[in-house]
Amino acid sequence: MRFEIDGTLKSWALPKTPPQKKGEKRLAVQVENHPLEYALFEGEIPGGNYGAGTVTIWDAGTFELLESRPNKMIVLIKGKKLEGRYCLLHFKPQEKNWLFFKLK
Repeated sequence: MRFEIDGTLKSWALPKTPPQKKGEKRLAVQVENHPLEYALFEGEIPGGNYGAGTVTIWDAGTFELLESRPNKMIVLIKGKKLEGRYCLLHFKPQEKNWLFFKLK
């Protein structure tokens, strides 16, 4: 999952499909920010390299950043599959794990 913020792509890896219903929660693992050129990248990153594995674009669209704090983001997502208000909550500051869930 990537959001363009301040000229870079803030990025999280989602091991499972994003939550589509209120009450569903998913792990989102923060990864390094990516340059804007990576927005449309799909393919295989070979083993032994950072981010190794399959990269697919599951959805595309726009978003509005409604709230942004170091440990919490609320976004309004307007995608082809995802739509609504979502929260990213950083629950362990020393780790890269975030909780991703739908608010409305």
